[in-house]
Amino acid sequence: MSLVELGRYNRNEAMIIIGRLDSEGIDAISFDGNASIADGSYFLIPVRVMVEAA
Repeated sequence: MSLVELGRYNRNEAMIIIGRLDSEGIDAISFDGNASIADGSYFLIPVRVMVEAA
């Protein structure tokens, strides 16, 4: 399985996109969603939404 990046979004948008893709039967995963929670930049780091390459 090979993954490709669909895009980079803020955390909330990424979770909505992943949920929407899942509802259409498309598997998606987020990378970097929990990065830098401790130092306060939780919402500044974009989350990568990844899907399986066709």
